[in-house]
Amino acid sequence: MKTRKIKELFESHTVLEGAGVRLNRVFAQPEVPKFDPFLLLDDFGSDNPDDYMKGFPWHPHRGIETVTYMKSGKVEHQDSLGNKGVIRAGDVQWMTAGSGIVHQEMPQPTETTLKGLQLWINLPKENKMSQPRYRGLEKKDIPETNKENCSVKIIAGEWNGVQGPAQHLHVDVRYFDIALAEGGVFFYSIPKHFTVFVYVYEGSVLIGNDAIVDSQYAALTNEGNSLELRSKEGRAQCILVAGEPIGEPIAWGGPIVMNTDAEVQQAFWEFQNNEFIK
Repeated sequence: MKTRKIKELFESHTVLEGAGVRLNRVFAQPEVPKFDPFLLLDDFGSDNPDDYMKGFPWHPHRGIETVTYMKSGKVEHQDSLGNKGVIRAGDVQWMTAGSGIVHQEMPQPTETTLKGLQLWINLPKENKMSQPRYRGLEKKDIPETNKENCSVKIIAGEWNGVQGPAQHLHVDVRYFDIALAEGGVFFYSIPKHFTVFVYVYEGSVLIGNDAIVDSQYAALTNEGNSLELRSKEGRAQCILVAGEPIGEPIAWGGPIVMNTDAEVQQAFWEFQNNEFIK
């Protein structure tokens, strides 16, 4: 059985987003073609409230899904579908923007470090104008299973005979939060054509003899139908995300991602003229 190897290794970098939130941009354009169907991954949070309290006030999305996974702290969410609540440590918000949704995400004061991950998943052309959908998953809804000094929280997909709760609507996605103790091993069988990336947010992880260290991410080769992660030394934590590529043109306009520039311009015209929400 041929295993996946590291194709390219990347460094994340600091950016300002929203109303002035300092966060770690793991990837976005121009790396996007390497990660189809994934568009963006942000690692947000800090010990300093000044880095995040301005939050992400009301803004639109169309043509994508956003997946927000809180590791610690909490974020208040509101949207144009009428959803309102707080995403706490261990919770996941899976939001299909489809034809259009307007929302805000406002971090709340916390005595601990605020930390979360937000992933953007592209939608195929036939689904970009689909009905918006919101799904809130609490910590208790996310199964955790252990094997060979490895603990895995399963957000989407299946591992060790355990199925995660986030069933895909439009794109087949696997999403695992992996904690490796010293000597821990994570092994996974995966379809050959799937895009796979690994982002390490604590310690260092080995794929073959190549290491990925804290705040680095790796695109894996498309050859092979399995992969193996090992802790390099001591404890390590990472996410592994995989999905079926879409292979369609991408026109990017900030929070709007469509197939053509004309579609992006139309979306912003509708937003400015109160015709965005369908």
